[in-house]
Amino acid sequence: MAQRERTMAVSLNTESAEEEAIVERIYAALIDQRLAPGTKLSESMLCEAFGVGRMRVRRVLLLLANRNLVELHPNRGAFVARPTQKEAQEIFEARLTIEPPIARIAVAKAKASHIKALEKHLLRESTAHAAGNREEAIRLSGQFHTTLAQLTDNAVMVQVVKDLITRSSLIIGMFGETGVANCRDDEHAGIIQALRSGDAALAESLMARHITHIREHVDFARPKVASQDILAVFKD
Repeated sequence: MAQRERTMAVSLNTESAEEEAIVERIYAALIDQRLAPGTKLSESMLCEAFGVGRMRVRRVLLLLANRNLVELHPNRGAFVARPTQKEAQEIFEARLTIEPPIARIAVAKAKASHIKALEKHLLRESTAHAAGNREEAIRLSGQFHTTLAQLTDNAVMVQVVKDLITRSSLIIGMFGETGVANCRDDEHAGIIQALRSGDAALAESLMARHITHIREHVDFARPKVASQDILAVFKD
């Protein structure tokens, strides 16, 4: 019985890892603007694209819906989320309310090891920008903000920031300028310098300015050209 339970546990963990991998591939397609907002995600096409069964695809779509990346409509199916301008404004207003004070708190709590880790992270961001790797640049930029939130040692605050980053990353990926992430690594460098110098007021001000800059580069009027051929989008 114990062996059977261990086998089942391994199987479930494997399935979970495979589903998360599919989630990441769909997320990458959204960020790279290969799937337009409102695109229908056909279960049968996703099954064919990823070589998995319908139940696995449904769990993947549910995971994406929980992250506000996909909208599920009864009797109609799953569609790529279509954030509105109002939703985007609300998300960035929330970030402007929450993240500048987080930067201030981070100054008081950051140790030398934390600052060193942020500097290493910044190098990875710069590398992604230089390589034109938009997906990686957006992902790393989001991680920078959640890492700062973790310095507060407030689990609720960290979760709120993670949720906001996920939703704003989708908006940036879909409606931001093409080529690179809107979240500039040189502005992150300024925030790190404020942490290093212990200037809480400067860190707070730089974070507010930084998020404002991100918001200013979101353009809902920019036309989206994306493939509606699911198989072509996820072709290896």
